[in-house]
Amino acid sequence: MQMNEEIYERTVEPIYDVHEKPKSSEWLLLSSQHLFAMFGATVLVPYLTGLPVSAALIASGLGTLLYILITKGQIPAYLGSSFAFITPIIVGLKTHDLGEMLVALFMSGLMYVIIGFLIKLSGTDWLLKLLPPVVVGPVIMVIGLGLAPVAVNMAMYTDSGAATGYSGKYLVIAGVTLLTVIAFNIFAKGFFSIIPILMGIIAGYITAMLLGVVDFTGIQKARWFQTPDIYMPYRDYTPTFDWVLILVLLPIVFVTVSEHIGHQVVINKIVGRNFFRNPGLHRSLIGDGVSTMVASLIGGPPSTTYGENIGVLAITRIYSIWVIGGAAVLALILGFVGKFTALVSSIPTPVMGGVSILLFGIIAASGLRMLVESRVDFGDKRNLIIASVILVLGIGKAHIDFTVQNIHLNIEGMALAALAGILLNLILPEAKVHE
Repeated sequence: MQMNEEIYERTVEPIYDVHEKPKSSEWLLLSSQHLFAMFGATVLVPYLTGLPVSAALIASGLGTLLYILITKGQIPAYLGSSFAFITPIIVGLKTHDLGEMLVALFMSGLMYVIIGFLIKLSGTDWLLKLLPPVVVGPVIMVIGLGLAPVAVNMAMYTDSGAATGYSGKYLVIAGVTLLTVIAFNIFAKGFFSIIPILMGIIAGYITAMLLGVVDFTGIQKARWFQTPDIYMPYRDYTPTFDWVLILVLLPIVFVTVSEHIGHQVVINKIVGRNFFRNPGLHRSLIGDGVSTMVASLIGGPPSTTYGENIGVLAITRIYSIWVIGGAAVLALILGFVGKFTALVSSIPTPVMGGVSILLFGIIAASGLRMLVESRVDFGDKRNLIIASVILVLGIGKAHIDFTVQNIHLNIEGMALAALAGILLNLILPEAKVHE
């Protein structure tokens, strides 16, 4: 995550630059590419956590538009559902009510905003020192590997939550889905190369239909246009502060902030501009935080800038903020289409299980990639210790339970692993360099 000036040199000329508006005849298609690129992952998060699909779509579209506004329309980034919060939401909703969870997610977005203002006042050096690759890489691996059982259970069992009811049909559906995603990822050209997840879902859905697994009841009953399924404060839930849950989620913010910075480095390189300087990293982080805060108010998952859409920028050489904004508007519209949300809800569990096997694995592999590209030296005992502790605490789902002034605290899994990694990085002395 180095921020030297070399990363701002444009390597290719764009077809449409950041502020250039595309032709009317092209606009819808160009925006649709970004919609398809973010669709699978954005919809998967509410599917796994039980939050409304339409709320995630609306939060994605609205959050992206707010991000564009806050960053002065200068950064072509699309915001979708964050994978880092999947496990905390699933686990948290088992012991906390919806109002407590959504307030905790709101506070996570607020932490983004606070970090943004701190960066504006003091620069980025302190954040990079707190979150070097040796900490962030293993934590990202924990995110993916910690979700691995969820993906496998969805692909194999009729009751994935209890891991019971092994099904050969489910395994076939998941296998077809996974192989289709891989095939389009590796062999597809042009437009189809950027929508492998969507093509995998389509192939898996058709296979599930042929095997009689799909339930069409919800689609038949749904209206074409209807009020979206979103949660409203005091109508569907009572906002409640649970400081234990808030403290559990806050360490995850530091991981997603580091991921955010990494995405911005890549966008800087692709577009050939120094977005850290103008409009400023602080604006980018604040935009992400405000998006997460708004999402939590309507029952949507936290937001994050999407690597899938950054890939679309690189492939198409179309950096237009108008195209990104168009995709956001399309996502908002889809949130009001009842037939569409019912169709998404009808997707069988093994289809999403097949997709998740690859997506969660890619998350883990991206953490490993960060370690390799950052040239983290595991011959250095300090680095080896930090990474080892993070991996075992996170994947092993270690937890700490204690009570402070009658307040019961529980820090577990990824949150504990991230906190332990940060503390070890600050405490352990760096190896002396011998000249």
